[in-house]
Amino acid sequence: MIRPAAAEDLAAIGDVHTRSRASAYAHLVPAEALAAVPVASMVDWWTERWRYERETHRLLVAEAGGEVAGFSYVGPSETPGVAELYAIHVAPERVGTGVGRVLMAAALAELAELDRPRAVLWVLEGNDRARRFYERGGWRPDGVRREGAIGPALTMQLRYTRPLP
Repeated sequence: MIRPAAAEDLAAIGDVHTRSRASAYAHLVPAEALAAVPVASMVDWWTERWRYERETHRLLVAEAGGEVAGFSYVGPSETPGVAELYAIHVAPERVGTGVGRVLMAAALAELAELDRPRAVLWVLEGNDRARRFYERGGWRPDGVRREGAIGPALTMQLRYTRPLP
């Protein structure tokens, strides 16, 4: 079941985000960099997002068996006139079960409601599994790159884009 997140989901969202990153980025980011952002820090980060962005951004959760199995986060981009898919994260034990696809469909519907002509997202350059997932969802790399930090580690990110209805 996909539903809007509630304040009581934030701890589970922080946990899923931490575990998802550790699993998906294990071959891309040093373990100590991933460990530098523990679950408690991620929960605090999501609590701040919730406090300041819940009127302009949309946080959805996928619930399975009464637990948060994944989440998506969308909102306006720093790029004027563009929407952004900031995150889709799925609990590692749920990867490959369809949770990500359902979250993608729900995120695309939320992005379309932002009334922007296109959306962007950023993905780690070496994250081939995520890149294939987004490409199957109609996203395409547009050639823009940036550096981003995960804990103390710098990563190279690629921007993907897609038109919105």
